[in-house]
Amino acid sequence: MQRTRKQIKRIATAIVGGVVIIVGIIAIPYPGPGWLIVFAGLAILATEFTWAERVLDYARHKYDMWTEWSKRQHVAVRFLILALTGAIVLATLWLLNMFGIFDTVLQLHMSWLHSPLGIFK
Repeated sequence: MQRTRKQIKRIATAIVGGVVIIVGIIAIPYPGPGWLIVFAGLAILATEFTWAERVLDYARHKYDMWTEWSKRQHVAVRFLILALTGAIVLATLWLLNMFGIFDTVLQLHMSWLHSPLGIFK
């Protein structure tokens, strides 16, 4: 009975941690706590899995290195990083048909605003 309960807890932790990490990865390019969500998912997994603790330590280290590197860069490089992040956000919103929804609601009749994937119509 104890072994079964421990196994169920381990599986539930894996599912919850995995879902949190996926949500965090999706949120990374958007304004907000994307990386914090990823680290939270790894911390959840680290309660049951030692490999997740190692990955969490590695990810924290790489994140700290990235932030230190970006602080040392010229303002033009930082602006380019910001522009690329903005382009990723806009492309994702377009692919998810967010602009198409506004086109439909506002009746603008601009077909290029709609996603080529045909989702969320």
